[in-house]
Amino acid sequence: MPSEKILKIALPKGSLQEATFKLLEQAGYRVTAGPRSYVLVFDDPSMSGMLFRAQEISRYVEQGIVDAGITGHDWILENGSKVKDVADLFYAKSGSGKVRWVLAAPENSKIKKPSDLEGGRIATELVQVTKKYFRKHGVKVNVEFSWGATEIKVPTVVDAIVDCTETGSSLRAHNLRIVDTVIESNTKMIANRESWKDPWKRRKIEDLTLLLLGALDARQMSGLKMNLPSTAIESVRAALPGMKSPTLSPLSADGWCALEVIVEKKVVRDIIPRLKQAGACDIVEYPLSKVIK
Repeated sequence: MPSEKILKIALPKGSLQEATFKLLEQAGYRVTAGPRSYVLVFDDPSMSGMLFRAQEISRYVEQGIVDAGITGHDWILENGSKVKDVADLFYAKSGSGKVRWVLAAPENSKIKKPSDLEGGRIATELVQVTKKYFRKHGVKVNVEFSWGATEIKVPTVVDAIVDCTETGSSLRAHNLRIVDTVIESNTKMIANRESWKDPWKRRKIEDLTLLLLGALDARQMSGLKMNLPSTAIESVRAALPGMKSPTLSPLSADGWCALEVIVEKKVVRDIIPRLKQAGACDIVEYPLSKVIK
């Protein structure tokens, strides 16, 4: 690898920062940044980067200030950025990593559909996407940018809002009702189009993405090891909803073998008792760092 080759990447600062650093560490990359620094230090000398607000990252990727970045699909749309969409990365500070930007109005209002807001005022951080949404519905509204605390602006300041939600609990707490979904969003890996044409940079981005996706898949999976008599192999196999056929290895004791398999975490609590009943013993569940499919 030529020593002058460096991949520059932008990571989101703020609520997603800690989750992003943890995901990178699980993928095999240690990243650090000082408490007041926006410069990232990677344990890979061929990588450098900076912390930016997620709202800005797609613009900097498009402009070539960085080669790649992790940001939300919502902000790519908001900025109208022309970038390479490399992969979906479903993770967040908490939850599934999937969010919705929704049109919300006061619970006791007569607003039931977008057309009921004709001539009204809408507050949102996602101004351009919201304007496009209302143009699509043929509704004329005044969309204004909100710097935050958007929920409290209804109905005293604006008639409705377009806000980001995962569960809707914050909206309900402010006595707001969801009228419609404007867009759905999740975190993405994106790349500058010219950087993507560079074979070295493209391979570096693809390798990083592969490991990040492997780390995310591993969070949903567990490894299982167990011992069992050879006579119980078929009954134990029948109890395993594994990714593929389990790995079997003979033990030194005659008539016994070891079995290893990868399964979804959500089924482990149900299948371990069935494995025991089928004849398995010494069952061990262990965490995974990466699952590369």
